[in-house]
Amino acid sequence: MTYSFPDLPYAYDALEPHIDEATMRIHHQRHHKTYFDKFVTAIQESERNGESLEALFAEVSMLPAGIRNNGGGYYNHLVYWQSMTPNPKPAPEGALYDAIVDTFGSLDAFKDAFSQAAIGQFGSGFAWLVVTEKGELAITSTPNQDNPLMDIAEVKGEPILGCDVWEHAYYLNYQNKRPDYVNAWWKVVNWDFAEKAYHKALETVS
Repeated sequence: MTYSFPDLPYAYDALEPHIDEATMRIHHQRHHKTYFDKFVTAIQESERNGESLEALFAEVSMLPAGIRNNGGGYYNHLVYWQSMTPNPKPAPEGALYDAIVDTFGSLDAFKDAFSQAAIGQFGSGFAWLVVTEKGELAITSTPNQDNPLMDIAEVKGEPILGCDVWEHAYYLNYQNKRPDYVNAWWKVVNWDFAEKAYHKALETVS
């Protein structure tokens, strides 16, 4: 496969007032692009060039740190951008909604648990909603640019939502108030993306 750096699926100011234009522009053009560029350099210097990110992550413990850190940063942001939308609906629908209620008791209980994972992640990292190998939903968080597809992850699964809790994701607008940022993030969650990713993940594990 070839690796590419896509544009955001919406304008930089589309998520305002919840996530500001300056943060989105810097986050995408500088942070994400730097991870991508460094990943491409690292993978081209290896024997694994052209392999899918999923294949690389499945054996990332045996690969150089440059592939783990920058490949993770490249992939994690792709999920993060798609996890948000300027036109959100208030809740998931269909099979994903039913699975959330069955697993966590209610949508509010799920959001509380996910928020705690995001707020409680020590230092930089991501919070995730994943589909495990058993086809079950699980909430987890990972440090730095690790993710649940990596063989080193404590909880493994296919990400269907991801929230970036590195300070560069929110510091311009929220300073060190990560809980305020996480609360705002819920106002732009892309449930359509999560639903499609959920069904795709179920097909993979079935």
